[in-house]
Amino acid sequence: MNQAVVTKSFAMTDRTREALAVTLRGCEELLPRDEWLQKLARSEATGVPLRIKLGLDPTAPDIHVGHTVVLNKMRQLQDLGHTVIFLIGDFTTLIGDPSGRNSTRPPLTAEQIQANADTYYRQASLVLDPARTEIRYNSEWSDALGARGMIQLAAKYTVARMMERDDFHKRFTEGRSISVHEFLYPLMQGYDSVALRSDLELGGTDQKFNLLMGRHLQQEWGQEPQCVLTMPLLEGLDGVDKMSKSKNNYIGISEDANTMFAKVMSISDTLMWRWYTLLSFRSEADIASLRAEVEGGRNPRDAKAMLAREITARFHSAAAAEAAEQDFVKRSRGGVPDEIPEVSLGGAPVGIAALLKQAGLAPSTSEANRLIDGGGVRIDSSVVGDKGLKLAAGTYVLQVGKRKFARVTLA
Repeated sequence: MNQAVVTKSFAMTDRTREALAVTLRGCEELLPRDEWLQKLARSEATGVPLRIKLGLDPTAPDIHVGHTVVLNKMRQLQDLGHTVIFLIGDFTTLIGDPSGRNSTRPPLTAEQIQANADTYYRQASLVLDPARTEIRYNSEWSDALGARGMIQLAAKYTVARMMERDDFHKRFTEGRSISVHEFLYPLMQGYDSVALRSDLELGGTDQKFNLLMGRHLQQEWGQEPQCVLTMPLLEGLDGVDKMSKSKNNYIGISEDANTMFAKVMSISDTLMWRWYTLLSFRSEADIASLRAEVEGGRNPRDAKAMLAREITARFHSAAAAEAAEQDFVKRSRGGVPDEIPEVSLGGAPVGIAALLKQAGLAPSTSEANRLIDGGGVRIDSSVVGDKGLKLAAGTYVLQVGKRKFARVTLA
């Protein structure tokens, strides 16, 4: 039933090799590389673009810059003339991706999935060219499978092979529950590749098992199997853990320009170069030259500011990035930004912890008290050390940390 990977050999040109270099930049693994080279050569010779797939499950309402590592790669391949497919996993989200998890993921409602999907599409369009992007939902073919089709699909893989997955194996040996429906997730993701006849599928390193499932099922359906490209998981602001909203070490691509710029500036000098490789659109030669300048004595802050401007401009504008840099410099010198939220409240006098919560500068009074204990709260540039402080009627500039400000008027 399987067919040859490539039925005809095509000559390798400089352009094909350049396309391979673009593919490999910053990637973790390309499997199999020779097959991808042949696909690139065939596409150049025939003029038929390759179909490149990225699937994201809308499990949360926002995309952060960690997600854009694979989106950036999609854009690079899109700029080479290939067809990119941004697949929204509205069906697979109902199952929940078990990758890297030690417990069953709680399901979302159909309404939550649709709301998140709409946000994903809008935010992904900040990276991909919407006019050259094929947007698909895997419910198109997954709903149509029905019970009979699902059984036939499940027959294409064994339980023994499924248990080779690290997360399933670990949960099983530790006596943690594995729901039967979780076995369906990699099968359904693999079936997406069959339905879309993809030539290449991208994903994070934690998706390797699922991506290879696509190759297996395409062969089962007599298709030429896709190649697999895994991208590293981007470390967050702390430089330790994977960027995640739950770790609070992320930059949301819908965050305001000032916050985005300041967050990039907060990363370490070492992490900066990894972010350049995975997030910047600068050429590798430009990055190498810039790194050599820093190693030769140039202030790394200059290089970091260049990265912050690039990322901020991508999701806002060049003018917004420039303004954000000016704002950052002013804050760094102890100044108050020109534009900060204005809040009017009644009920004076008000305790400082309650005031921080009401002004939106702390999620709770207990967190406000913790911030005060850590010396992270200022009123009119003076550090607050007394958690029992009460403020009378008047106007105050409140500051939490380096980036949160509010001008509060109490009546």
